[in-house]
Amino acid sequence: MPFRTRAPLRVSEAATPFTVSRNVPTALDRRDGPLVAATRGSALAMTQTRWVAQRLAVCGVATSIEIVQTKGDRILDRTLVSIGGDGLFVKELERALADGRADYAVHSAKDLPSRLGEELVLAAICEREDPRDALLSNRFDVGTEGLDALPQGARIGTSSLRRRAQLAALRPDLCFSDLRGNVDTRLRKLTAGEADAIVLANAGLRRLGVAARYTWLFDPAEMTPAVAQGALAVECRAGAPVAQTLRAALNDDASERCVRAERALLRVLEGGCQVPVGAHATLDGERLRLHAVIASLDGTRVVRESAEGPAGEPERVGVALARQLLAAGGEAILRAFHPTEGGFES
Repeated sequence: MPFRTRAPLRVSEAATPFTVSRNVPTALDRRDGPLVAATRGSALAMTQTRWVAQRLAVCGVATSIEIVQTKGDRILDRTLVSIGGDGLFVKELERALADGRADYAVHSAKDLPSRLGEELVLAAICEREDPRDALLSNRFDVGTEGLDALPQGARIGTSSLRRRAQLAALRPDLCFSDLRGNVDTRLRKLTAGEADAIVLANAGLRRLGVAARYTWLFDPAEMTPAVAQGALAVECRAGAPVAQTLRAALNDDASERCVRAERALLRVLEGGCQVPVGAHATLDGERLRLHAVIASLDGTRVVRESAEGPAGEPERVGVALARQLLAAGGEAILRAFHPTEGGFES
């Protein structure tokens, strides 16, 4: 297997070392009380944040959880592309950090824009879950045949341009519908027959312990995951004393190196959730291997490239691969999504 699969997150319901609030006190009012964690309010976000809080509790650090609604959570009747902008599930959490209303924020790392908010840093990247995408269906046995189990013209629910582009390349006959909402909402829509199959990140399914009747896990070589998919990112203010505590308690070195390589690639490509770009890094001893894709939305143009280099220089590998992709035809594809005058960053 080209990645490490870890046990699903398990959050104890007994003696939880944190409280949940929707009205966080100011930094001055908090004084020496528990740290405040900002998070979205979905079941997945809360599961992830509670897991982080319990890891900190083992180190003697208590946490109060503050639920923050993001723009992406509020607007559910429009596609992510039509809403526009990067960081649709992040900016409000970063604002809570910048304002001093929270000490740290927990993100699904794939939601992060390629550049963080001003004066903010990633204190830790937690051990990565399975980064693969999962194809789910309640009608067709995709569990044994994958996409081949779906009939001609099958309806696929996904809100991801990256997934849509790669699926269109694999099966040009498929029909796509935008699928918004949390994991449980999307599974309910599948059960209700709004799509023949849907595609979700397997990491979220594992963390929540949910599934459809049939599930197929894509090989990252044919359905390359989103940058940092499966990883949790813990963000805080630059220079904050809590940063060292967060890193010591939560950071996984191997996962961090892979995420750093993938995010470096994304910065050069000026990518985000509105661009069909995927990347997947793995470690083999002291070598880091990175595979990435850029695809047109209709799937007719797909550029896949790979690179490798020292594990201790992940950004160097990411930047080198981004340049390969652009030179191999990726730049022409990306121009359709965000034309620029000065070219891509190098």
